[in-house]
Amino acid sequence: MGMNETPSGERVHIAFFGRRNAGKSSLVNAVTGQELAIVSDIRGTTTDPVYKSMELLPLGPVVIIDTPGIDDEGELGLKRVGKTRQVLNKADLAVLVVDAVEGISSWEEEMIRLFEKKEIPYLVVYNKMDLLTGKSEQEPVVEHTAYVSARTREGIQQLKEKMARLTSQETDEKRLAADLVKPFDTVILVVPIDKAAPKGRLILPQQQVIRDLLDIGAMPFVCRESELSETFAKLKEAPALIITDSQVFPLVDRLTPPQVRLTSFSILFARYKGDLKQAAEGAKALEMIQDGDPILISEGCTHHRQCGDIGTEKLPDWIRQYTGKAPEFHFTSGTEFPEDVSGYKLIVHCGGCMLNAREMKSRLRSAADQEIPMTNYGILIAYMKGILKRSMGALEPVRWEICAEK
Repeated sequence: MGMNETPSGERVHIAFFGRRNAGKSSLVNAVTGQELAIVSDIRGTTTDPVYKSMELLPLGPVVIIDTPGIDDEGELGLKRVGKTRQVLNKADLAVLVVDAVEGISSWEEEMIRLFEKKEIPYLVVYNKMDLLTGKSEQEPVVEHTAYVSARTREGIQQLKEKMARLTSQETDEKRLAADLVKPFDTVILVVPIDKAAPKGRLILPQQQVIRDLLDIGAMPFVCRESELSETFAKLKEAPALIITDSQVFPLVDRLTPPQVRLTSFSILFARYKGDLKQAAEGAKALEMIQDGDPILISEGCTHHRQCGDIGTEKLPDWIRQYTGKAPEFHFTSGTEFPEDVSGYKLIVHCGGCMLNAREMKSRLRSAADQEIPMTNYGILIAYMKGILKRSMGALEPVRWEICAEK
């Protein structure tokens, strides 16, 4: 991700579904005005979900997802359909493309049931209207329906406007940190620079929190944990909030005066994209862990693992130390989150900065439905180090009035 780009996790994810040769890829190209997808008369040309981040008026920053046909066949085809269904977990808007000549079949009816079950806003788009005689004047126009021709571009602008209306209803006004402080408040961000830190840049959660604070006129100061005491000494007033990387939580807790609020980047993301209560309750499952119990540690990104990696090394070590047990650890990253998690005793997930809120909540819902406790890196670390109450207590929003600029 470039420094000037909206992160993928903050973009509206719009997924196009449909049977093979319904014109999904043609419609994607028509909506975006670009040749994003390969178009062919051969059934099943799209073999894997194709993702493209872009700016699309009037919707703004989006991720467009073109998927394989929902009616694909054979052993390989079934795997493709499985990949297509995975996309449902991250779709903020589903566009179901129907060949207007053939009409709706049981395939589309099943997809609509899935959209409604997962509470995904959706549109049923009848494509190839140019091939019908006596077409759209007689077609009922309802909220979930649109009629277009990807070939002639008829109805494409109206479709984009409907998509924009549906996605605007999904807009979430949650803030990462800006509601926890007031304009001109100082906030110290504690950022370790170790072997796992990317060279020459801050990681995405740190970038996003800095931007969120700047948006309301707060004043973020960034330092390493080794310079935290000196940073305190140079400030004329105590900071309104300290936000730290979870890995150095215990040290920062010791150095931060008790009257100063303290939390972590990971906990902020648990509040922003997940379910804070579920994550806090999930941490308590550590008390029941026994030797050999399977624990899943999952990350939303696929960064290169290095020595001292928090997910594969530090967290397992801390869990062993806290419990005095030897559980069995399993690891997943990126999109590879298992549908069946019933065999695990606990799931520990990263903050999910690379996932959109819908996918993060889908993972939490899946764990809850299967009655498996699920928590978050920062919350679990705070729980093990005895500072969860303090770090959660820092999350009370601060009320202040925004004065209009003269």
